Amino acid sequence: MKLKCSRVFKEAVILAGGFGTRLSHVVSDVPKPMASVYGRPFLTYLIDRLIDAGIHRVILATGYKHECIESYFGSLYRGAEIVYSQEITPLFTGGAILQAAQKIESTDFVVLNGDTLFDIDLQNFYNFHSSHNAHLSVALRQVADTSRYGSVICANDRIVAFSEKNESIGSGDINGGIYAIHRDWLMSMDLPAKFSFEKELMQPMAGDPTFYGLRFNNYFIDIGVPEDYFRAQEEFKTLFSQDEFLFLDRDGVLNRQIIGDYVRNWSQWEWLPGVLEAMPALSKRYKRIFIVTNQQGVGKGFMTEADLEDVHRHMLADIEAAGGRIDRVYVCTDLESTHSPNRKPEIGMALQAQHDFPEVDFHRSVMVGDSKSDEIFAQRSRMRFVKRIPTLGLER
Repeated sequence: MKLKCSRVFKEAVILAGGFGTRLSHVVSDVPKPMASVYGRPFLTYLIDRLIDAGIHRVILATGYKHECIESYFGSLYRGAEIVYSQEITPLFTGGAILQAAQKIESTDFVVLNGDTLFDIDLQNFYNFHSSHNAHLSVALRQVADTSRYGSVICANDRIVAFSEKNESIGSGDINGGIYAIHRDWLMSMDLPAKFSFEKELMQPMAGDPTFYGLRFNNYFIDIGVPEDYFRAQEEFKTLFSQDEFLFLDRDGVLNRQIIGDYVRNWSQWEWLPGVLEAMPALSKRYKRIFIVTNQQGVGKGFMTEADLEDVHRHMLADIEAAGGRIDRVYVCTDLESTHSPNRKPEIGMALQAQHDFPEVDFHRSVMVGDSKSDEIFAQRSRMRFVKRIPTLGLER
């Protein structure tokens, strides 16, 4: 009998190395798991859920444009250790799992597909896998049409057969893309470096007494095709609308930006349409609202700090008169050439807000901006990014 060394999964592998061919004309500049969904890389939702379930070591099996993933997550994300298993050449799902498993330290680990969110109870899945003394367990999902995925047939919790894509008709169970694997069993097999986990390992295992499947009816979406990628954009608004802190850029977001110049005094200020009307609802929705703005016009001598303060005094008065509020305005007047840690896209102003208001959690924050600098600021702070107030709107 195998000894189970932990009562929950401690480590996870996420397959994040695919090319995303079917999604390439929609998302072409990043690997598919990094495609932006509701203002955040899709992969962040998967890792967040693993961390929330108590997993604090995640191995990312990367390949195509691996540097995009590595630069975003680094080696630590929300306190979890992030480890990379990079494919130099495509290894397919089996080879990617096998290579990543060499970095696993636990008896059993869980594997997820990087383009699929299947919101299962990982504690329940571990208990099932452990109680059956399984070598391999699969999280199953019942769908109305199995033709896109192929179906999985179980008898007494054991997986006994598979049917191929387009051979299945009607409702049934599909492979949900989440696996519990006994590491020693996997590493003991004479497997090639490159193989399909589904076709070359799982399908021949059908009927094996150590091969199990557990059905979950939780939320499931695979963003691998454009129609489901666009569906995720809408559905995630409801599923993940838990932002509590709002960071706003100024020029181009609140007021009309003067191209090639700066708002030097209040007479040059022009509110963008809909902004003041939105502020009361946003003030009710968010616990804290901050403005973070680069204003190197002061550093260049085009205006004084007193001029800037006067502009902001009028701005805050208008917002208050409209029924809204701003908790604090953070300004960096340093020149771009100084590479100041407070100037966006650096996150000094975000850190100052967190220092002044310790309840601020960047993972529950949204940054509204109009530039690449704002987007990078949000990414580095691990905030969700939205373009402009009218886009954010009153969707809450």
